[in-house]
Amino acid sequence: QALAPRPLTEEALKEGLSLLCKTGNGLAHAYVKFEAKYKDLTDISLLECFIHLRYVDLSGNKLQDLSPLSNLTHLLWLKVDGNLLTSACLQELPYLQIISFAHNRIEDMEGITHPRLANLSLKGNKIQTALGLSHGRLFNLEMLELRGNMLETTAGLNLPKLKNLYLARNTIQSLEGLEVLGQLTTLHLRDNQIETLDGFSSSMKCLQYLNLRNNGISSLQEVAKLQVLPTLQALVLLDNPCSDEPNYRLEVLILLPHLQRLDKELFEQDERAEANKICRKRQEE
Repeated sequence: QALAPRPLTEEALKEGLSLLCKTGNGLAHAYVKFEAKYKDLTDISLLECFIHLRYVDLSGNKLQDLSPLSNLTHLLWLKVDGNLLTSACLQELPYLQIISFAHNRIEDMEGITHPRLANLSLKGNKIQTALGLSHGRLFNLEMLELRGNMLETTAGLNLPKLKNLYLARNTIQSLEGLEVLGQLTTLHLRDNQIETLDGFSSSMKCLQYLNLRNNGISSLQEVAKLQVLPTLQALVLLDNPCSDEPNYRLEVLILLPHLQRLDKELFEQDERAEANKICRKRQEE
């Protein structure tokens, strides 16, 4: 279905500009912020000349093409949620640090190469593989949000600086390639199809929070595989078959004595004492 053309007009442009700041050379002033949300825009060619823009929000339009933004080499922050984009590809922008492409129709992660990018959201798209993220360029990416996509595996997330990774509501069955995520502190895998916990590695020496709620982990023997994670403090296993096993909390604590909380609840001192007692008894036997 062809879209009725709705280009950005001079009037809407003036209305959306704000935040007057000095330009890079300090000799003039320019508007650095632009916002045009929910205006059904299909064309933003007028923005090409506004090279001093640093913050742009074009959420809730009907954009299929972001190429006019290629001239905005001072851009720091970009939000284009809820458009009709099928690609996240943009010419490399040297200072861009935060991008949100949530709720578009993006199918892959090709063409995201901004060297200072720290925070990237692709939530609610149609991405089937993480391969294609250019880890050779994304040295500074710390937060990646991929909730609500169509990923089946974690392979391809070779991002050494990544700290927070959100992969809930995908169709992930296998955990692969996680060993390169040595800086990762938070990993969300809720609402997937994970049955085995192979794929975690002792090289993941910063991982503190792991959410595996509503997967298919049926045995506490799988949970024992998390012993390779030296700094794990919080684990969520609710709505997995293994959480129905007798003495579930105690058994998890026996396997992972460093754990501080399970399913959002802190372990009490008496639980720790009981786990230690059972552990000693089993060793003696």
